[in-house]
Order: sequence, then structure tokens, then C-alpha cells
Amino acid sequence: TDIFVESRYYPTGRGGQRLARHLQKEAQAQHNNSEFTEEQKKTIGKIATCLELRSAALQSTQSQEEFKLEDLKKLEPILKNILTYNKEFPFDVQPVPLRRILAPGEEENLEFEEDEEEGGAGAGSPDSFPARVPGTLLPRLPSEPGMTLLTIKIEKIGLKDAGQCIDPYITVSVKDLNGIDLTPVQDTPVASRKEDTYVHFNVDIELQKHVEKLTKGAAIFFEFKHYKPKKRFTSTKCFAFMEMDEIKPGPIVIELYKKPTDFKRKKLQLLTKKPLYLHLHQTLHKE
Repeated sequence: TDIFVESRYYPTGRGGQRLARHLQKEAQAQHNNSEFTEEQKKTIGKIATCLELRSAALQSTQSQEEFKLEDLKKLEPILKNILTYNKEFPFDVQPVPLRRILAPGEEENLEFEEDEEEGGAGAGSPDSFPARVPGTLLPRLPSEPGMTLLTIKIEKIGLKDAGQCIDPYITVSVKDLNGIDLTPVQDTPVASRKEDTYVHFNVDIELQKHVEKLTKGAAIFFEFKHYKPKKRFTSTKCFAFMEMDEIKPGPIVIELYKKPTDFKRKKLQLLTKKPLYLHLHQTLHKE
């Protein structure tokens, strides 16, 4: 029960997130390795989903909480008596299956499906906590005489509902005009902190190609992704991009666009009229 208290009152809701992940692991344990029945594991999974929703509510600056404290209190006796609990679960939620990473465009189709019931395995990872074991950042390339390397520090992103985002991270890619990858795709670790209208990253991305070798019309894309407990997958919320003429030392803020990510940059629609941007800082390295 101590961790229940922590999840209620810890200001960022991280106690609840930790408990949710412990429960998710137990709910998804193989039959031979678990002391719980399949029905009990399903109930444990539903409790984990509720805790994720409560964590998101605690981290939100919005006055409207999706999952309230009094709702959370209803879960405590269920978990305490999980071995004998046989009543109907009090909330209409589903256990979170192994978290899915969807192909570009796939998530937009699922957004509009009311009863999306699929639950595939995470891309290449047997463990689903956090949403994509994030953090696939690559080291800086070796320097070459006369060639320029670029380091981009992702400082923060401005979003009106920043506090509600669960396990947010950014996928960085470099595309040509046809949307073809020119370098390996990289994922940042999960954001370092959230506050009001900002999600903070403070992480360096090393561009995996010398600037001079990038094709004409190339662009660097930043896709902001977060986990949706209700939909049960990791979704792109918005994206931003930087074109070649914007590569210069120092700070830069770039506009955010509505999903789906348009790598060809043909049908762009701003995410919001509010002054909310992706904040970056560029460093050029030249021999």
C-alpha cells in the first residue's frame, strides 16, 4: 500500500508509473512463471492501465482530471485481495499489452477505430517498459578534413498539454525530398522532465552524415511520440523539420505540424496558432 500512497501524492505521478510497470510485467508473465491465474492477470493489467491514466492526470496542468483520486482509491482493495477478487472491474479499461510501435501511417488508421483490440509485440523488444526501450542515439562520426559534422541539442518542445504525455520521446531522421532515409533513424531517451507547456529533453543528436554529403532538398525531421494507454500504442503527436539552409550554429526554434508526418513536405498544417515550438541548439564541427 505504500506505493499506492506514493502514486497518489507524488507530484509527478512517477510512483504510480513505477507500480504500473511492475503490474504490467506480472500481468504479461508467462503462465508457468506466474502465481496468478489468467483472469487475475487480466485484472492486474487493468489496474496498471488505471495507474497510467492517474499518472497522466497528475502530470497534467489541466483542471479536468481524466482519472481522479477517488477512482484510484477503488483500486487498493482490489489489488490487496487479488487472489479472491471475483467482482466486475469498476472501470471500463483494458490491460495494456506489449506496447506496439506502429509503421508510419498505421497509427492514424487506428486513431479512428473505437474498439481497436490488436496488441502486437513491441518492435524487436520482448519487454514493454517504457514504450519502446527508447534511446537509440548514435555516436559522432569520425571527422574528415574539410567536412562538417552537426550536433543538434534537443532542448524542449512546447505543447499545451505537455504534462499529460506518457513516456514522450522524439524520433530523429534525415530524409530526401521523396521521404527516403539518408541516415539511420535515432530515438531520444524518454524526456527528462515535464512542466506546464514544455517537455524537456536536453539531449544531443549526432547527425550521421557530413553536412556536405546531404542531398539537395534534404531535411531533418523530429517526430514527437508518446504512449496512449487507452489506444494501447505509441503515437506520433506532432512533428517538426529543419531544412538545409537552417543549418547554422546557435539556437533555433522551429514550428510544429499536425500528424501524419509528411516527409515530402507537401501538405503541411500547423499544430497550433499558439507560440509553441521545438527548441534546438546547433553546433558545427569542422576540421
